[in-house]
Amino acid sequence: MAEEVRCDKMPSGIPYIISNEIAERFSYYGMRAILTVFMTEYLMDSAGNKAPMGDEESKVWYHTFSMGVYFFPIIGAFIADAFWGKYKTIMTLSMVYCLGHLALSLNDTRLGLAIGLTLIAIGSGGIKPCVSANLGDQFTAKNNHLIERVFNYFYMAVNIGALVSTILIPLVLQYFGASVAFGIPGILMFIATIIFWMGRNSYKKMPAVGWAKYKAEVFTREGAKAIAGLLSIFACCVFFWSLYEQNASAWVLQAKSPFMDKMVDLSFGIDALSFLKFELLPDQVQAANPLFVIILVPLFTLYLYPALSKFFPLTSLRKMSIGMFITVLSFLMVAWIEWRLNSGITTSIGWQVLAFFVLIVAEVMVYGTGLEFSYTQAPNAMKSMVMGLFLLSISLGNFVTAMVNWVIADETGKSIFTGVQYYLFFAAMMFVVAVIFIFVALAYKEKRYIQE
Repeated sequence: MAEEVRCDKMPSGIPYIISNEIAERFSYYGMRAILTVFMTEYLMDSAGNKAPMGDEESKVWYHTFSMGVYFFPIIGAFIADAFWGKYKTIMTLSMVYCLGHLALSLNDTRLGLAIGLTLIAIGSGGIKPCVSANLGDQFTAKNNHLIERVFNYFYMAVNIGALVSTILIPLVLQYFGASVAFGIPGILMFIATIIFWMGRNSYKKMPAVGWAKYKAEVFTREGAKAIAGLLSIFACCVFFWSLYEQNASAWVLQAKSPFMDKMVDLSFGIDALSFLKFELLPDQVQAANPLFVIILVPLFTLYLYPALSKFFPLTSLRKMSIGMFITVLSFLMVAWIEWRLNSGITTSIGWQVLAFFVLIVAEVMVYGTGLEFSYTQAPNAMKSMVMGLFLLSISLGNFVTAMVNWVIADETGKSIFTGVQYYLFFAAMMFVVAVIFIFVALAYKEKRYIQE
């Protein structure tokens, strides 16, 4: 049998998929960046009066929404694999996504918030497993050696869109109000949909297999075995996401403290660089997240991972295990920051940015690695479903956080925990899970599945 010729050329549909992801992530993270501040400062009642939420209630709303965003991937994956195919699923649910942004832009009451967030959860969540699985579908045995590289490009695209929007949209909220601040992400989502449609003739489209064949292929011994093994991995990821997702809720509320010094001075005393001295808004601090990802992904992929692998082979599960322990460190850091703020000690926002850096190191090792790991470990008929299950771990992580915040709220809506106790609780929980993950990873048997 002749050896298959290796191909180093990227599939023609990749630029459309990556461009779509940049615009879509701008829309999502721009909306998400201002969500906590909107709920606690800008929310109105039906009579047009300000009716903001308390901190604990806003956390419950935020994490319930995030839970929905990462629950609907299972539904979207099922529809795509069994009935519509990935392309039609992405196009249809992208329009639902656009309507969600429209609702947020037109109605700044709890009703508008509920409708908008529900539609965005359905749209954004439903397309998530399809977009990443569609990316992997563009490769065959000839060029599957490029998959790791393109998933890193995809991950970079996510964070380029997130970086720009988390800097820009909080400023828009401050100067132009909620309607414009939610409207711009809606426009970007519409642009993302158009970009994806423009690439329709360039994609390798994997058709839906139909319910009968889907059921026959998925509910097999091989499929059940693959799912069972992956569920043990994803169950541990739940608790990573329980901590990670708080960077847009609890960490934003921490940044709002009057004792948090949010001035940034990068001018080094030079008058000509005085424009580099500015004050960050509490919700802008999240821009550190994508900025660090953009810096760290190429550094890790091109230099750190290869260097470390010479002494200690870094498998996907080993990277994820290390990332979970690093997550603990980030929450110990924000617990220390919280102690200083509660003690009335003025604290530079730079410390929270440093905690972000540590958290993003963990994210790169858990999420960036987990995307590729989930795709390659899924049997071919189950690609979208397995990606959906991986994303479901994020949903359940938000559920854990929402439930913790609901349980610890007293009758007035205030937390019975101090801020320090809150962060230490999550750090301790993550440490225990990270230890458990080591044993889960040792027991897991990897098997790569690549589309022919």
